[in-house]
Amino acid sequence: MIRTFEMCDVDEVVAVHISSFPGFFLSFLGSRFLSLFYSGICAAPEGICFVYLNEASRPAGFVAGSSNPSGFYSRLLKRCWFKFALASIGPILNKPSIIKRVARAMLLPSRNPVGEHVAGLFSIGVCPELQGAGAGKKLVQAFLNEAQNRGCKRVFLSTDRDNNEVVNQFYLDCGFIVERQYVTPEERRMNEFWITLPAFLG
Repeated sequence: MIRTFEMCDVDEVVAVHISSFPGFFLSFLGSRFLSLFYSGICAAPEGICFVYLNEASRPAGFVAGSSNPSGFYSRLLKRCWFKFALASIGPILNKPSIIKRVARAMLLPSRNPVGEHVAGLFSIGVCPELQGAGAGKKLVQAFLNEAQNRGCKRVFLSTDRDNNEVVNQFYLDCGFIVERQYVTPEERRMNEFWITLPAFLG
């Protein structure tokens, strides 16, 4: 039910992302922006990506991230900055107040943790009808297994601290612990979770 994320899966992964995260910033940027984002992770040598297949063998969930994540977003934007800029025009015209946030994301260097033995889980989503059925944990396990296969010792991720109890508990149930809390420039209160491998494996 789980296989490697391939380029042919991008459109369905984008649809899952939008259905899983309505109202979130990346969803607001639209399918064109998300297609570039997930295509970039999938194509990167350091990318770690899997999809969860439904009964029709179509992607109904996904996980995406990277080994050696420090500077990953900067490298991705360097390769595709013009395409990302074009994809941002429509959302900016619809909501001009987001221009500072888009510019910050595109111009500032990535602040992901440093280390070749670290992996970052950037995004995970499951179709609403499959949530709670175990698909998310299977995707996390696939990601952690691959991170360990690549020599990674630890994996991190970030998620909202407030009004996000189910998601935070999900990561705790997967063996992650909160090692840092911080506030974004948009005043989102965040939890930074870490797991030491092979805590969740086996």
